[in-house]
Amino acid sequence: MAGICGWLELTAKSSQSDIETMAAALARFDEARPQTTSKSWCGLAAAELGVVQHLGEDGSLLIAFSGVPRFANSELNELSRARGYVAALATGYRRWQGNLANHMLGQHSIAIVDQNDQSLFLAVDRFATHPLSYAMGSSAIRFASNLDSLRVSQEFTLNPQSIFNYIYFHVIPGPETVYRDVRRLLAGECLTYKNGQTTVNRYWQPEFIENQSAPFEELKHDFLGALRDGVKNAADGQNCGAFLSGGTDSSTIAGLLGQVSGAPARTYSIGFEAAGYDEMEYARIAAKHFKTDHHEYYVTPADVAEAIPKIAQVYDQPFGNSSAVPTYFCARFAKQDGIDLLLGGDGGDELYGGNERYAKQHIFEHYQRMPRLIRGALIEPALGLPGLDSIMPLRKAKSYVEQAKLPMPARMETYNLLDRFGVTNVLAPEFLADVSTAAPLQHLTKVYSEAHAHTLINRMLALDFKLTLSDNDLPKVSRMCELAKVNVAYPMLDDGVLDFSLRLAPNLKLKGTKLRYFFKEALRGFLPDAIITKTKHGFGLPFGPWLRDYPPLQQLAYGSLEQLGDRGVIRKEFTRELITAVRSGNAGYYGTMVWVLMMLDLWFTNHRPTHKI
Repeated sequence: MAGICGWLELTAKSSQSDIETMAAALARFDEARPQTTSKSWCGLAAAELGVVQHLGEDGSLLIAFSGVPRFANSELNELSRARGYVAALATGYRRWQGNLANHMLGQHSIAIVDQNDQSLFLAVDRFATHPLSYAMGSSAIRFASNLDSLRVSQEFTLNPQSIFNYIYFHVIPGPETVYRDVRRLLAGECLTYKNGQTTVNRYWQPEFIENQSAPFEELKHDFLGALRDGVKNAADGQNCGAFLSGGTDSSTIAGLLGQVSGAPARTYSIGFEAAGYDEMEYARIAAKHFKTDHHEYYVTPADVAEAIPKIAQVYDQPFGNSSAVPTYFCARFAKQDGIDLLLGGDGGDELYGGNERYAKQHIFEHYQRMPRLIRGALIEPALGLPGLDSIMPLRKAKSYVEQAKLPMPARMETYNLLDRFGVTNVLAPEFLADVSTAAPLQHLTKVYSEAHAHTLINRMLALDFKLTLSDNDLPKVSRMCELAKVNVAYPMLDDGVLDFSLRLAPNLKLKGTKLRYFFKEALRGFLPDAIITKTKHGFGLPFGPWLRDYPPLQQLAYGSLEQLGDRGVIRKEFTRELITAVRSGNAGYYGTMVWVLMMLDLWFTNHRPTHKI
């Protein structure tokens, strides 16, 4: 991953030590190249793909970028090919100033300092695949791809609410970060800092077009063309390979990569010697079908124990998605094989309706469409009569109604782990006194209600654009590739693939309860039938079963739980309850909570070792 960090001060000159500090902030990245202006009041650094230069006859612009920016304007695309991305960014900025982001495509983040008016412009792409965070001072702004880079020159106060949100969501949803005084740009946002004033604007958000129709063959032609262009844009002649889980997305990318490159795609898969977790069979089906140059690695419990501390360290704030482990080993395996860029399949489910919860909520929505009088005066009172729980069909009906009567999006959280265990049973009273337990649902409701869509499926997709992709899956894959020192790109999130999805009719994404209906039908004949009809799985980690049976994991995990209790976050009694439950109950279910809490404590150990709430 490339990185950016920098600062702009309006009243103070930056010394050489300041410059060295900001350069040191990028020590985690290779080949950091800091530059400063002759006026010495601003600085910028970038690494790997990012470059920093003075541009223009007056040397007025200082530009850094991460990723691969592209432009909706053909002239700027030609300029980027002829003179490089920095020249194109400079020309675009001089033409459009703060509206530059409206004319950009691709997966990137950019930072531009204009020395003439002492202003700063920051922007991230439509999914924030390359994140940027920023912190305001009385007369300065500091920004970076990584929160650890900001902390090199300034210490920040932890935000207990963000820690609570992490335990609830297993990630910290933006724009908040783990620190009170640092915020993150959301997907499709840009920032302007001028005369000490900061303005954050949403230059793009998904606009779902729900009333268009076209013949299937026409849609299929456009869709396959967009997918092929997405893979071509992502690969772009680089030394490239692809994650291959055996699902529809990764298999599609593997097949198209072979087409656009003219050579067998190099594919990489992870397996587990654990019942119910291994999907190598489907990866092999795809590899054989597309004749890829296929590579496999089986992760062991010892691998997991070795990787956990590294993973906790590389994340700049607590992150609790356990599938980061197989992602890391897959990326590391590819890097050892000489790969410089991996293509990830993330995004297909969220663009085209592939998650099981979409079908589940569609079923619940039937109840919401019933007249309120029938629901409130007849069905719910009848199912509340005593003794019905002993009759299986009526018990299921009661459970259905109890969930279905909840409004969206709260209805999706009925199985939330923290709520299931009980907030007051899990968390220490002193910690709870500083947080709002209602905040996570308020956040969900805000994002859901702001969706530019009317149908259930598209509103859920809009929610997942943020919560599942920008806040969770993309940081998971990007950070693990960073740890493995390999770059990553996401063809399913290419602008053309995204734009096509936004105008696809809702009933072609979810047809009744058929997930990804159009996606699968359009790829029938290209993908093997076994992959089209398989149930969704992915790179899930058998952490719970391995925790129950592998002592080194127990030592690491249970020691972290005890320490988290000492930090004043969780109740020590709950630690003992959870360990007992793993040993005697459903290890997979209880293991998820162990993982989330363990990674929180290990993040503290690596970033705030002496901290107590």
